[in-house]
Amino acid sequence: MQEAKTHLSKLLRRVEAGETVVIRRGSVRVAVLSPAPVLGETRSIWGDLKGSMAEGFDAPLDDFAGLTR
Repeated sequence: MQEAKTHLSKLLRRVEAGETVVIRRGSVRVAVLSPAPVLGETRSIWGDLKGSMAEGFDAPLDDFAGLTR
C-alpha cells in the first residue's frame, strides 16, 4: 500500500496505457486501478432536441378549467 502511495503517478501512467493495476495490503486485494470507461458525447437535455413544441402545448385544458385555485 505504501508503495502505491509513493508511485501513484507511475501507476496512473500504466493505467492510462490500458493496464489494470491491483493494489494489495499484504496478500489482501484492497483496490483495483483500471482505465475509466470512455463516455459518449454529452447532451444538453433540451438544446439538442430536434423539432419544436406545438403552439399552445402548455395551455390549460378545458376539462380542468374549474379545478384551478
